[in-house]
Amino acid sequence: MTKDVIALTDRMPDAWSVLAGLLAGGPDLHVRSAAEGAVIQLCDAQGRPLVSIEAPLLLHVPGEAQRLLGATGAVDEQKWWTEARASTAVPGAERLAGVFAARLATLLGGTVWPPDAPGADDPAHPVDTSDITAVPTPAAAQPAVDVLTDKVAVVLQDRPVIGMTSWLSEALRAALESERALQIVTPRHCRLSLPTSTALTGPPTRWVVQDPDCGYYDGLTGAVLRWRDGAFQAVKDADGEAPVAPAFTDVARTGERQLLLGFRTVHRPDAHLVLGGALEAAWQALAGEPPTGWGTAEPANLPWSRHRLTDLAYERAPRPTWTVVVGSADRPALATLRVLRTPEGVEEDVTLAVGFRDGEKPPVSAVADLAAELTARHGLRTLLARLREARADLTVPPHFEKPPVPFGFALGPAEVAEAGTGLAARPPLPATPVRLGTAARPGYYYPLGDGESAQGWTVFETLLRHLRGTP
Repeated sequence: MTKDVIALTDRMPDAWSVLAGLLAGGPDLHVRSAAEGAVIQLCDAQGRPLVSIEAPLLLHVPGEAQRLLGATGAVDEQKWWTEARASTAVPGAERLAGVFAARLATLLGGTVWPPDAPGADDPAHPVDTSDITAVPTPAAAQPAVDVLTDKVAVVLQDRPVIGMTSWLSEALRAALESERALQIVTPRHCRLSLPTSTALTGPPTRWVVQDPDCGYYDGLTGAVLRWRDGAFQAVKDADGEAPVAPAFTDVARTGERQLLLGFRTVHRPDAHLVLGGALEAAWQALAGEPPTGWGTAEPANLPWSRHRLTDLAYERAPRPTWTVVVGSADRPALATLRVLRTPEGVEEDVTLAVGFRDGEKPPVSAVADLAAELTARHGLRTLLARLREARADLTVPPHFEKPPVPFGFALGPAEVAEAGTGLAARPPLPATPVRLGTAARPGYYYPLGDGESAQGWTVFETLLRHLRGTP
């Protein structure tokens, strides 16, 4: 099922090395560009795509190839990441992609992922393409889309971790613009990155997992699925209930934890504004170190820089800017940061996850001090801190994980004033709220528990009802 082949090279692929790779199918294939020149495609005589090749990406961030590809892709130094995606509708196309990637690795130094990709062991000989023809590509399809119906765009994937790559992000955007859902189909050994799982917002958008026992199931809910009426849909039993795949409930406890932090800040738009300070402060408080890299897709290829992040957001304004931020392998941490212009100012929406191995204690007590710092220096509006039992590497497996439990909530001064200072200062909670900011314009941090007991949800609900003035 694997149709993606990646060359991780020491040197930048230049025009001659790319040309040598493109000749993997001999001189009879045609070449064209797509996605405004960001993608090169090898095509048959009728111009139908066989292999789509992404523009090379320089990985400045150590460990990104290892995070997304596993041990076989481990690299500590800078590498060039060049990705070739073969059409799943064309027998022999994967061999074309394998020979292309192997030629780059041979000429430029490096490796091929997966190492056993067809053709990667014999890059010197071109692939016989005399009997290879592609099916016509629907006008609405992207290079990454394998099946397109009136309802969904289906992407077939087989990687250790399904990251929110540039082409997957483009496939999601194109699907939404054409009023379709995106459905990602993988074997059971695959996992999702947090940005990818967050993008799958619920049916009919799905993570579809192949299973030898039940056929297919939803990797995030466990619902057994069937292909019906042009999409994967949940099966219903005689009582109208959706059965859950046994594989989804087969879970072994590991003792690993994730601390999840979601917060929103707003700044006045002025010429001296530098974004990313709130995220950097949260990263330092919870992970004990600053971020290492960032980018507009996975893998994150740029070294962390608040100034470059600000420049990008400024160039894209008033359109929103979405980025992914990563940390070191020593302390797994991952965040998404969305910058947008609102009537209130420049808003930063941050979701940060930090992983802790078995025996490590998440710094739950540090969140109150962090909320105070975000209020004093970064324009905090709201913050929610949660703890969950889940993988320390921050990937999402296709089986049940306990939902996160809230242990802390904060309101900045603007939200406190909107709710009413007297109301916000005296909630009916077991623990006394911690005042943030000044007495004249206070914010509040509300302890909700230890993050281990589901009672945290009850306390949180009580707080929200109180702040809204509902009985």
